[in-house]
Amino acid sequence: MAVVNLDLSGKTALVCGASAGIGRATALTLAAHGATVIALARRRDRLDSLVAELHAAGSAQSRCIVADLDDTDGLAQAVAGCDAQILINNTGGPPAGSLVEADPADLAHAFRRHVIGAQTLLRALHPAMESAGYGRIINVLSTSVREPIPNLGVSNTIRGAMASWAKSLSKELSPGITINNVLPGFTDTERLAQLQTAIAERQGCSEQRVMSDWMDSVPEGRLGRPEDLAAAIAFLASPAGAYIRGQSLAVDGGRMNTI
Repeated sequence: MAVVNLDLSGKTALVCGASAGIGRATALTLAAHGATVIALARRRDRLDSLVAELHAAGSAQSRCIVADLDDTDGLAQAVAGCDAQILINNTGGPPAGSLVEADPADLAHAFRRHVIGAQTLLRALHPAMESAGYGRIINVLSTSVREPIPNLGVSNTIRGAMASWAKSLSKELSPGITINNVLPGFTDTERLAQLQTAIAERQGCSEQRVMSDWMDSVPEGRLGRPEDLAAAIAFLASPAGAYIRGQSLAVDGGRMNTI
């Protein structure tokens, strides 16, 4: 009988945006499967709390890096020599708003944070992946990769750029090094709460109405949990996900209409 191999013992994972939400849940889940975690984010206090939790759970070598993906030079210095074989690209999306009203600087800023940040991390970690003969790059994007979300014009554009970056890389990376995307739907995070408030203010309705409209579109009838995304990420990061390459996996409770 075949056994699904989810063991990440001996692997090191750099998890971006690890201080909260999907990033935090992913750090804890990867550690539970045996990985050493390098947690990267801007907020030192939250990272310290996470690392303490990782240590208490038995991941004694886990540590943190305080860095800002908007600061490309500082990011490159912070991760120089990093020996991680698993890279989780996860960072907050651009503010809400229509694309027609977006300043070009808004697009440039978002492109730097997401695409340039991811490329910077790739260049830093790729040697360790090649040396190990094992690599996993997983981008936490959005269902807007397939179905643009109203009033998220800049975010839709940048998420699509990240998906194209990933597909291009999937054709270039060596055997044993894969790249994939997970596409969260409505997930219970600080980011979603902010969007809920912004939509309610723009539409002049209650936040409860916004949530009700969202839930009407989700067959599972609930918000996603960060742990739902972390479980999918852990599978893609594991040996069991070795033959999945260049794909975008929606974890959205069935909300999207595309096949």
